Amino acid sequence: MKKILITGGAGFIGSHLSDLLIAKGYRVTVFDNLDPQVHPKGEIPGYLNKKVRFIKGNVVDYNALKDAVLANDCIFHFAAAVGVGQSQYQISKYVNTNICGTANLLDILVNTKHKIKKVIVAASMSSYGEGPARCNRCGIFKPELRRLKEGKIVRRHSYWEIKCPVCSAICFPVPADEKTFLNPSSIYAITKKVQEETCILVGRTYGIPVVSLRFFNVYGPRQSLSNPYTGVAAIFINRIKNNNPPVIFEDGLQTRDFIWVQDVAKACILALESEKSDYESFNVGTGKPISILEIAKILIRLSGKDINPHITYRFRKGDVRHCFADISKIKRVLGFEPEISLIDGLKRLVDWSVTADAGDRFDSALRELQNKNLV
Repeated sequence: MKKILITGGAGFIGSHLSDLLIAKGYRVTVFDNLDPQVHPKGEIPGYLNKKVRFIKGNVVDYNALKDAVLANDCIFHFAAAVGVGQSQYQISKYVNTNICGTANLLDILVNTKHKIKKVIVAASMSSYGEGPARCNRCGIFKPELRRLKEGKIVRRHSYWEIKCPVCSAICFPVPADEKTFLNPSSIYAITKKVQEETCILVGRTYGIPVVSLRFFNVYGPRQSLSNPYTGVAAIFINRIKNNNPPVIFEDGLQTRDFIWVQDVAKACILALESEKSDYESFNVGTGKPISILEIAKILIRLSGKDINPHITYRFRKGDVRHCFADISKIKRVLGFEPEISLIDGLKRLVDWSVTADAGDRFDSALRELQNKNLV
């Protein structure tokens, strides 16, 4: 499997993966449409490895994708429209790119004399919806999605937390393993769930080894700081660089699992090179939850700015309260172990951000959500 295709490979994670693959002797082709939301100048980013063969194309273009697919041995399918809030009103775009684009890829594999030996799809923790919770009285359960009123300002902590459906007690989050029921809370999450499940099904049906990697909150250099629909750490840094407070929904105590981008790229290599990964799904995270408010405070401190986070105490539709990974499976099967601590990673991220472009478009993105009654 020497010739590797990465769809969406000019982006954040794909570019780091390209570096590792090339260092290991693989020949890498990147197929990317250079979406202006991610690449504002519409140009091949300067960070992309010079040994990469680049093809500008869109996964919804069947013939262009077909030519790229048939020339390679293995595919990392990373191409996707990303963003929870935006997906709730740009439904056609997200479904077309994430589901129909994936359908094109699979259709090509099924209906041509391909030589593809493996497909690795970038799945998402968002497919879980709310992570599992534990009631001290009633035990562990999978919460339903919260039905909170948008626009209502509530500072009471208990309002935001998951309640036991039996006794109504406040519950505590527990890590999600790969057997946790998938219950998406946004159009984006639904498309990622369909993407993952379709790939696994077609792979099993036709004997094409497929691996699903459920990425949690990936952060690190090369993430587009000017994209207001990207990861929360990048959005916060954008605000801080522009001397504006990070904006936090709810009370800020919702938790996520943040993993360094190069650790994610290493997990991708392990999945590529091990037959034990075939037809399996793996969480790719650290297993260590941290609150969104704490992330904002750390980034402000590392940036040396005199800014306080702005906590809105308002609900954004599609957001979940707690979700973090149980990574025991990927440790056991593939030997994966995250190497970069959160503090070290955030320090590196802040150092990189000093010279990165960071046009602040958060306010306009927030107005879009408000106009659509999503906040």
